[in-house]
Amino acid sequence: MAGKLHVRINTPEKMLWEGDADSVSSINTQGPFDILPLHTNFVSIVENHPIKIRIGREEKEYTFPHSLIYAHLNKVFVYTNI
Repeated sequence: MAGKLHVRINTPEKMLWEGDADSVSSINTQGPFDILPLHTNFVSIVENHPIKIRIGREEKEYTFPHSLIYAHLNKVFVYTNI
């Protein structure tokens, strides 16, 4: 589905959240970034900054000490507490 991202958030213990979203945003050492549908391949470390998942007008927000975000082919994987 090109119009949405499929997002999955995993902790070492379990899958925390999974669903379709319009965008994923956060901040890394280079500054703020957004991942939108059809985004190029992307990998980033996020430390102690909110990871915001937008679904229509709703926004889910998660903050972890250390996370890795990986985007590929409209899928975004967030691996937390690494």
